[in-house]
Parts: sequence; structure tokens; C-alpha cells
Amino acid sequence: PAPLCRSIMSAREPQPPLLPWAAPEAAESDAANGYEAVAPHWFYCKVASNRERWLPFSTQDSERLEEAHSAGKDKEDAVVPTSGGRYDVHLKQRQRVAVYWEEEVAEVRRCTWFYKGDKDNKYIPYSEAFSEELEEAYKVAVTLDEWKKKLESPSREIIILHNPKLMVHYQPVATSDDWGSTPTEQGRPRTVKRGVENIAAEIPNGEPLQIDHLVFVVHGIGPACDIRFRSIVQCVNDFRSVSLSMLQAHFRKAQEQQQIGRVEFLPVNWHSALHSTGVDVDLERITLPSISRLRHFINDTILDAFFYNSSTYCQTILDTVASEMNRLYLLFLQRNPDFKGGVSIAGHSLGSLILFDILTNQKAAPEEGEHSGEESKVTASNKSAEEVKEILKELELSEYCHVFEKEKIDGESLFLCLENNLKEMGIPLGPRMKILHYISSKREMQDTRDRSAAAPGHSGQPGAEGPSRDCQYRDIGLGQVAANYPQLLYKPTIFFAFGSPIGMFLTVRGVKRINPNYSLPTCKGFFNIFHPFDPVAYRIEPMIVPDLEFEPMLLPHHKGRKRMHLELKEGLTRMSVDLKNNLLGSLRVAWQSFTRSPLPAVEATGTEMEAEAEAGAEKQPDAKPEESPAPAKEEPSVINVGRLNGGNRIDYVLQEKPIESFNEYLFSLQGHLCYWESEDTVLLVLKEIYQTIGVTLDQPLPGSQ
Repeated sequence: PAPLCRSIMSAREPQPPLLPWAAPEAAESDAANGYEAVAPHWFYCKVASNRERWLPFSTQDSERLEEAHSAGKDKEDAVVPTSGGRYDVHLKQRQRVAVYWEEEVAEVRRCTWFYKGDKDNKYIPYSEAFSEELEEAYKVAVTLDEWKKKLESPSREIIILHNPKLMVHYQPVATSDDWGSTPTEQGRPRTVKRGVENIAAEIPNGEPLQIDHLVFVVHGIGPACDIRFRSIVQCVNDFRSVSLSMLQAHFRKAQEQQQIGRVEFLPVNWHSALHSTGVDVDLERITLPSISRLRHFINDTILDAFFYNSSTYCQTILDTVASEMNRLYLLFLQRNPDFKGGVSIAGHSLGSLILFDILTNQKAAPEEGEHSGEESKVTASNKSAEEVKEILKELELSEYCHVFEKEKIDGESLFLCLENNLKEMGIPLGPRMKILHYISSKREMQDTRDRSAAAPGHSGQPGAEGPSRDCQYRDIGLGQVAANYPQLLYKPTIFFAFGSPIGMFLTVRGVKRINPNYSLPTCKGFFNIFHPFDPVAYRIEPMIVPDLEFEPMLLPHHKGRKRMHLELKEGLTRMSVDLKNNLLGSLRVAWQSFTRSPLPAVEATGTEMEAEAEAGAEKQPDAKPEESPAPAKEEPSVINVGRLNGGNRIDYVLQEKPIESFNEYLFSLQGHLCYWESEDTVLLVLKEIYQTIGVTLDQPLPGSQ
């Protein structure tokens, strides 16, 4: 609303009819109690589908913003981190800015007065200036006990303070006509509320300040990541929210003892970088005009899988994912200098395959290098600096040595440089191309040497048991697209794959079996999590143990039990097997007694008949193991699935919901997109992460490993 000018009108002027619940006693009570200043709360505006939604900051963030405002820092353009450090609020501009990803800037308000909107009945805050005018009018009305005051704006919007419990906003729907009807009589009344405690807003308490672990999440094909066509940022926000509720439910003791804080999840977006290369324009020229929406959907989503199998665009995707994770990692450390936790990575669908290929091509540092003394580190650093000088001298670019010395670029970091890094350092285009060509040629030579070294046994796996055993395994990198695989700045603790096609892609590439002794060079944990109806998900364990049939590990329900329909299904299966075995046993005994020769039957004594009956009863249980196909319950825990997950199980299957069990095909798409809000998935991620630092669940879930 436009700024209002307050005018006190006579009680004899025409007023809108007083609503029946307007009680004069409320005004007398408030006047007797005296005026109390309203408690402000800070809100921010989210715009989606051309609709504005005002959302409250958490109690923790609002108090921090109010403290900065009270200290006068909004005049100094102070920046206050909010939402766990993922957003910064610029007080002077009243703007909320995303830190780790690109997002539209949101307006911020210090809110005290609200009115109910027309469309969704959500309360909308008035502007700060107008809220101050309303508060001043309310203060006068309470102090002097003078109500039924009208505030009118130049746009002829009217707010009437009937009493402390009834305040109404009239918005004109038309101008005054010849009959003299006023906007007040034509407008529809809106409820006005003072203070956030009166609008029933859901205000979160806030997130723990301590961050124990960092997880990067990479999306799959297309810009949308769930059935509601939301972005990776929104889906990871849901995943993070579920993790906070799971921490409160299953790690309460550790939280109360201040052993743990929370896990931070940050999204990694590569789709926009791929489609900003101009490939969409090229596709548009060759796309047929018919069924345009379907063709556009295919170009924007499904073709991402084909792009990844192209050497040109695969390199773009790999560079984007790795550089984005490295950028986020450095930015996170810059904003959280006291962070001492580990880093894990998670990928959904095609994103898990991208991460798997990057991880299989990481170069593990020698063990002794990790424990070397400070003196040897300095010597190695000086040697690397000299190596960079020699490379630049070889390329006739010695004049740029001081630039690399200033940025502290050594031999290792030089080979991690991308074109945009050199551009930021101020290296011109010509020298930039020389350096990039040198890096590319050296990488190709190294890859050739690595492949030739692995050729005799057809295996790049460490820890093989001899040539006779190596020949049955193929290199895990067999069939990968020829690309320069970038290196990460950290060693991931665990790799989580959600709805992953890794097994299918390895098989298509020609990898039939994975060496049980193989593990990812820099990551010791690997979990393959999938929904039973997910059409994109494939298993990993049968590629390691192909001669043994066994089920994946069933993820326990987050409430500590199997879903009721699964228990009922298992109970009915056991009951039918028992009935079948008992019926077959009875028929066998009856058939034996019927086919017995008549003469011995007449001469047989009662003792012999009892012995035969006992013999038949002893044979009856023998049919049970023959008929029952169910394996022993303890079997999965003793299966050796190799070192890919440190000797632990790799494949984990979710329990389908009761409604999903009615039709597998109907819920197949939902099965591929369900992981973001799956409590069972989130709980497994948290359990495995916190086990690495010695923190366990309050109560172990039944069936968990």
C-alpha cells in the first residue's frame, strides 16, 4: 500500500458496519493494561510463478537481524549470515542473497503489522514505514482509549481500528459512482493483525551452528529433480530439512550432550553450464516442429545422458562438476574457518555416474607423503616452484613467472588449472592456449603410460592375487569416455548413489566383473541406495559376487520396523508355505497307507502300524526345506562383497509404501524421484556419516547393519 496519512474522523461520519464479534470490552481491557510495544519479526519474499510469498526467518536468524538493526548496523551496510550461512542479508539494502548458488535476490522486511491476502489467505506484511504509522495510531488509540479511527491513503485504501481485537483493511474495487457510494462500501474487508504471534505463522527455531560434515549433492538429467519439477536447490533444501528432523529424532542424546551439530548439504548444478554452450541452438535447428513440448522435454533432459557419452560435452560436464565442488569447498572453508569435519559426495541418477567416473580417476597420494615433516614439505614446494619456472621457460613464457609465484602455483596446482583460472590470473589468450595445450598433452601421455602399465593383466585394480586371477577382471575404467578427469581438492569420506545406473553403464562399457580387491582410490565408502520400483537403478554387488544370488540389504523404516503391508505379505507367504507342506505331508501318508499291500496290512500288529506312522511323520518335515525357497535370514550379513565399501554391504533397497505396492508401473517414475524426501534414505546417510566419528543412533534400528 502507498504511504498513508492519518486522519481522525468524527464518529458521526459513515462507517463500515461493525462485525458481530467486535467486542467493546476488549478495548477497555487493553486500555486498562496499557500500551506495550510490538515485537518485530523479520521476513523475506519468495517469488514463484509470479506469486509472492512472505516467509519468516527462523527465530534464531530474526533475533540476530534485530540485534544488528538495534545496533544501527543497517546504516553501515552490515551483512548478517542466515539460514545456516547459506544466505547473507544486506541490512541497508534489505536484501537476502544466496551464497553458494545463483538465485534471485529476495526482499527483506522487519515486520510488525500484517493483512490477510485475497488468494491463499496468507498474511502479508505491510511496509516498514506504514507499519510504523499503524503502530503510532494504535498507541494513541490504546493510550487515550479512542477507537474506531480511520487511516486513509492517497490511493483511498482505508484501515479502521475498531478495537484491539478487530482491525480491518478496506481495499476499493472501483471509483465512486454517481450515486455517491464510497470505496469503503464497495471494498472487501481484510483482516489486519498486529504482531507475528497473531498470524499463526510456522516459524522454525533455527539450525545448529556447529557443522560436523559437508556433503555435495550432484543432480541427474534435466533441470528438474523431482515430480514437481523443482530445481536441485529446492530438492536439497528438502533433504536438509529431513536430516534436521532425523537428527532430533534419532540422535537426541548426542545433541543434548553437544557431541554433534548437523550435516550441511550443498547442491552442485551442471545442467545450466552444459546448456549454455550453445548446443540448445544447434538442437533447435534440427528438431522437428511436431509434438514440440515432448521434443523440447527430450532435448532438455534425456539428451543429457547422450551428451555425457560424447567426448566433447563429457569434458564440459566433468570440468563443471569438479570445479564447482572445488569452488564450493574453498568457499565453505573461507566462511567456516573452524570446520574440521569430513566431506562426502552424493549423486542422483546420472549424477552418481559422473561422480563414480571422477572418483575412479583420482590419483591417491603416497602414504608416506601424508606424514612427511615440515622441512620436506618446504623442499617439495620449492622444487615444484622451480618446476613451474622450467615449464614456462620451455614454453617461452618466462615473463609470467612472477604471476604464478604471486598466486603460489606449484607443479601440482598448475595441472589443476582451467582456462577460467588462467584468465582470472590475467594471462592473455595466446599464452593461455600454450599452457592449456601443454597440460593437455602431458595428461594424455600420463594416461597412455597408465594404460600400458595395466595392460598385461587387463586390470587396473590394486591388490590382485596374481596373473591367473587378474585375467577374469577388466579395468574399472574400461569404456569410459576419453577425457581429462579433473582432481578434487579433498578425499571424500563416503560416496552415496541414489537411483544409480552405474551398474548398467559398467556392463555396457564391457566391465562384466569388478575385482573384489578394488576400492576407489581416494574414497573408502560407497553406498548404492535405490527404490525397488526405480526403473533407472541397477545393483552393484552381483558384479562383485556373480556366482551367488542374494537380496540387497533392506533399509529399515525410520520408525524402527518394517512397513505393515510388507510384514503382512511375509506372514501370508510363510503361512501358505506351511499349509502347502502340511497338506503334501498328509497326502503322502494317506497315499502310502492306501497303496500298502492288503495281506501284510491284515497281519500287521498294532505296534508295526504305529512304527510306520512314526516313520511317515519323520519323513514329513523333510519336505519343508525342499518346498521353502526362503533363504536364511543371517545370510546377507556373511556375504563378502569386496573392498568397494570397506568390506560392508553396498546395495540398499528402500521399502515401498503401501499404495505403491498396488501397481509397480504406476509408481515407477515416483520411485526414481523419491529420495529427496525419504526419511529412510536420509537416516542411512546420517548413520554412516556419524559412524565415522564414533557417534551412533540412540537406539539401533532392527535389521540395520
